[in-house]
Amino acid sequence: MKKVIVISTSLRHGSNSDMLADKFAQGAKAAGNEVEKISLVGKNIQFCKGCFGCQKLGRCVINDDVNDIMAKVLKADVVCWATPIYYYEMSGQMKTLIDRMNAMYPLDYQFRDVYMLTTAAENEEQTPKRAETGLTGWIDCYPKCRLAGSLFCGGVNDPREIESNPKLQEAFDLGKRIG
Repeated sequence: MKKVIVISTSLRHGSNSDMLADKFAQGAKAAGNEVEKISLVGKNIQFCKGCFGCQKLGRCVINDDVNDIMAKVLKADVVCWATPIYYYEMSGQMKTLIDRMNAMYPLDYQFRDVYMLTTAAENEEQTPKRAETGLTGWIDCYPKCRLAGSLFCGGVNDPREIESNPKLQEAFDLGKRIG
């Protein structure tokens, strides 16, 4: 059994990427893993100030929701990021959270596998590539982990469009493969 953290970065309840996150989490639970989904809806996540106080303290000096999220990520075996694609890039709130997780850099971390789930109105193969590159930049700072899988669901705008999309089943199956 692995501890899985799923971070849904859309700020809209029931968004397309949030639905992928839910299906991934259901698959991971069905495989017998302990799963916690963290939604950024309603979270207070401020911008990094670049003060590097986190490198001395092992946590961020800003008192918001990031330190609690970071503590959970550090103890997870698997981290799954779910994001909408805006202008061919990850959501701004995902990037802000990644920047703020700079405090993790010198700390011991448990996660080894990282997954990425993306959705977009565009449906071209290259649509999620910049977001994936941004996430692999974060992964590169943690040499004991790897991008274990990614899933892109393009051509969806309205949440009703994803409800019958086979990518939902693929997200479930991807989560179920964690074992």
